Amino acid sequence: MAESHDLGKKGEELAIEHLKKAGFKILFQNWQWGRNEIDIIAENDKFIVFVEVKTRKEDFLISPAQAVTHSKQRAIIFAASGYLKRYGIDKESRFDVISVIQTKDSFEIDHIEDAFYATLH
Repeated sequence: MAESHDLGKKGEELAIEHLKKAGFKILFQNWQWGRNEIDIIAENDKFIVFVEVKTRKEDFLISPAQAVTHSKQRAIIFAASGYLKRYGIDKESRFDVISVIQTKDSFEIDHIEDAFYATLH
């Protein structure tokens, strides 16, 4: 368990570095609304971006992006709605997934913009 937790934290650190290099300002990491959590909340000139980070070793059976299930999406959308209301933000938002895969020597990062949309059904 500790190894997977450490891998997850490393994935979030790499995702933050990636977002900063892409010109995003990091607003929050591990932001909670009730029992729901958003891994990273970032913004640029156009968007508030709610980011789910999934980190896996390369031999894992499903891709990290596939691990963002419909119920996980609903939880993120619910938390994002709470964030927007709490801070009175009226800026276009989107939901991204950053997939981090640990290979033998390094990490591969895949940033999926608009990975899912804010529909709650």
